[in-house]
Amino acid sequence: MSARKTYRSGFYGRGDDVYDALLEAHEGLDEAGSRALNARLVLLLANRIGDADEVREIIATARSYAGS
Repeated sequence: MSARKTYRSGFYGRGDDVYDALLEAHEGLDEAGSRALNARLVLLLANRIGDADEVREIIATARSYAGS
């Protein structure tokens, strides 16, 4: 089993602001709308990262936490 990569916060103390913005973006959406928003966010953020290998590594890391 491979070790999980540890990520440091890149939000410089503003992680709660990002979390609040995510919650606010989901307000009023039904489950399908919320899932669609999440899918669009993932694709937009992956595109912003712009490195396919890095995105694949992040996906693998996220997946490793999904069963936790």
